[in-house]
Amino acid sequence: MQLAVLNPGGNDPEQHFPDGAGAPDACAHPPVNYHAYAACTQGGFFDDARAIPQEMRAVLLLLRKDLKPSLAAFKALRAQGKVVAISWKESGQHQVALQLNDSASLTAFREICSLADGALSSTPELVPLYRAAGAKVAEFIPTPYPVDDPRWDFSRPLAERDGIFVGTREWDVPSRNHAAALLRACATGAAVTVFNTDGRGGRKKLEALDCPRLRVIEGRLPYPDYLREMAKCRVVFQLDASAVPGQVAGDALLCRMPCIGGNGAVDRAAFAEGDLESLLRDDAAWSEIVNVSQTRALSCLGFAACAGRLRSFFDRLVVA
Repeated sequence: MQLAVLNPGGNDPEQHFPDGAGAPDACAHPPVNYHAYAACTQGGFFDDARAIPQEMRAVLLLLRKDLKPSLAAFKALRAQGKVVAISWKESGQHQVALQLNDSASLTAFREICSLADGALSSTPELVPLYRAAGAKVAEFIPTPYPVDDPRWDFSRPLAERDGIFVGTREWDVPSRNHAAALLRACATGAAVTVFNTDGRGGRKKLEALDCPRLRVIEGRLPYPDYLREMAKCRVVFQLDASAVPGQVAGDALLCRMPCIGGNGAVDRAAFAEGDLESLLRDDAAWSEIVNVSQTRALSCLGFAACAGRLRSFFDRLVVA
C-alpha cells in the first residue's frame, strides 16, 4: 500500500517518497509529521485530490480550521473510489479546541467524521473525539520517524555534546510552558541552546532570563541543520503539556539523545522519565535512556513498524 496524504489547498508542494525517507535534503520537506505517514509507505503528499495517482487507493485527508476544502476534497476522493481516513493537521489539544470553537466548524466536523471511512489520530487523546463526532473507526498511530534508516542518524559522540537544548519556542501558548522550561534549564548552570523565531520581542524575553550560558540561534534553519545543532547538546528538555504528536521528541530520536519533560505522543512512546541534572553529569544514565528509547522507537515509531500498522488500519476500513 502506498498512502496518499492530502492537505487540500495547503502550502506544502506535492512530494513523492519512492525511496521511503530518502536522504536528508535541506530543500525538501523532511519525512516527519504527516509527510512521514506517506514516506514510510513510499507514497506521496498532495495539495490537490486530482493529482493523486489512481493506484494510490488509500488517502489520509488532513483537516484544518476551514473545513470546506476538506469536505469538497472528500467528495472528489469518494467519486474516485478512494478509501479515506481523516486527521486534524494541527492536533495538539489547544489547537483542536481553537479549530472547533464555533457552531459551523462543529457541524462540518461531525459531517466529515460520519462520512469518512475512518479517522487516524496522531495522538491518543483525539481518538475519543473522533468517535464521539461519528467516526466509524478511529485509531491512534504515532507519526513515524526514520530511526531504522541509517541516513537519518544524526548522532554525535557523547564527548562532543554539551548542555541543554530547549525544544519549545512559543512564548504565547500557555500549555507549551516555554518560559518555565528556560528558567529550569538555566538554573542548572549548564549551557542552554534555544531558537528564537520571534525577532526583537523574543530576544528581549530571552535577555530577561539573565542566563550567562544561553546560546540563541536566530530564525529557522533547514531541518538537517537544525538536527545538527540539536545533536551538539547533551539533553533535550521541554515542559510542553499540549498533548501534541511530539516532533521535538522525534527529532531527539534522530539525534540519538534523551528528551525529557514533554507529554507528546512520541515522548511517551519512546522515552522513560529522566532527571535533567542527572542526565547532564551521569554518562551511564544518559546511555541507558538513549538505548532504551532507540529500542522502543524501532518497535513502534520506525518506518517499517508504522507502515505495517497503516496497512492494517486501511485494510480494516475496506472491510468496514
